Amino acid sequence: MQDLLRLEQMSGELHVREEFLAKYNRPGPRYTSYPTAPVWNDAFGPADLEKVHEQAERARTPVSLYMHIPFCESLCLFCACNVVIQKNKSVAPPYLEVLKREMECVSRSVSKNRPVVQFHWGGGTPTYLTPEQIADLFAFTKEHFHFDPDSEIGIEVDPRVTSREHLETLRKLGFNRLSMGIQDFHADVQEAVHRIQPYEMTRDLLFAARDLGFDSINVDLIYGLPYQTADTFAHTVDQILGLAPDRIALFSYAHVPWLKKQQGSFAAHLPEGMEKFEIFRVGLLKFLEAGYLYIGMDHFAKPGDELAVSQQNRTLHRNFQGYTTKAGADLYGMGITAISGIQDAYAQNYRDIPSWEKAVTERGLATMRGYHLSNEDRLRRTVISRLLCHTIVIKDEISREFGIDFDQYFAEELGRLEPSRQDGLVLLERGEIRATWLGRIFIRNLAMVFDPYLEKQQLIAKPLFSKTL
Repeated sequence: MQDLLRLEQMSGELHVREEFLAKYNRPGPRYTSYPTAPVWNDAFGPADLEKVHEQAERARTPVSLYMHIPFCESLCLFCACNVVIQKNKSVAPPYLEVLKREMECVSRSVSKNRPVVQFHWGGGTPTYLTPEQIADLFAFTKEHFHFDPDSEIGIEVDPRVTSREHLETLRKLGFNRLSMGIQDFHADVQEAVHRIQPYEMTRDLLFAARDLGFDSINVDLIYGLPYQTADTFAHTVDQILGLAPDRIALFSYAHVPWLKKQQGSFAAHLPEGMEKFEIFRVGLLKFLEAGYLYIGMDHFAKPGDELAVSQQNRTLHRNFQGYTTKAGADLYGMGITAISGIQDAYAQNYRDIPSWEKAVTERGLATMRGYHLSNEDRLRRTVISRLLCHTIVIKDEISREFGIDFDQYFAEELGRLEPSRQDGLVLLERGEIRATWLGRIFIRNLAMVFDPYLEKQQLIAKPLFSKTL
């Protein structure tokens, strides 16, 4: 009864007006890093990354690996990822050979007494590869790195190209987590974004994965796609609840046609403003009513899931893969466009295959740009991360960790949060900053207050980020 009353109260809090959305629904970063990628520069190159590798090796930190497989058989029109569309799969073997060279180079900086606690394959569509290619690449990786027995090993799968044999191979190799792209089951939406994926196909693959014993199954949904309505999306959510995934990612569609021209084809049919917010609100309330916990921004998890437990313990972390429980691990990214977050530095690989291949062949590393964090960056990264991961910033913790007086140091930022407090997004107490339920939905807006780089970025003619809703 208490949970039901809380849900009804929350539902009331989530009613907003058009002028509210006009005020807060504006371009802003997702803060998978701070400072964000537009701040990085190409003066940071392979030599800088090698020094960062040496620092991490001396620190003996745990390791997280990310591998980017960029290929897809067809283009989903909503996609803003770095992908290579190619039906002819002869492109895969040459790419994998270069990826192995890069892996050999990186592994020389990672001694075997540093365990890999997390390994993630993203894309693109990693199951574009054949089961044999997946097995070969994974075996090569295990030859060059030492995996912790409890390592989290995950992969993104597209039900349209993933077979039972793929799943059996992945499970046999030790993969224990799947992230399954769905987006929306409504036929009109699927046709508009060129991703025809029947419910039955997705259901059968998810049940097969569960039968094979994968520890965690995540599904990805997107709200704000063309022809979506609150009613049609409610039906998709009901179908998802029937599948009972362990985690759900409910992403806001990022409309960036200045970066991805194909998105312009359906711009006239996008739900916006109150209509888009209502689609999200329906999904949020249905997931909460079904017992999922709202982790933050776009993630839901069952109460016993590691993400939920980690958030309750205030050990949740955020990196380029989203929310993770592996705080303290250094992230080594490999493949085109892959990003590394190691010690107090970021590095990104070249985005196109020819440039990446040339760099790996000549140097072993393919760093296109990167960034060294200053002490000021580290402080602000910590504040933003705690807000996004825990929905609360405890001032004394920050003050002790960085030797500052929080209220004095961030006096200007606290003043800029006052309108958000008046609008019901945040509670500003003497010892803490705490996002309300409405504030958790617009938490990117709260984090932006602590980002001094945004002012210069907003002077650029074209926006660098998608809107916060």
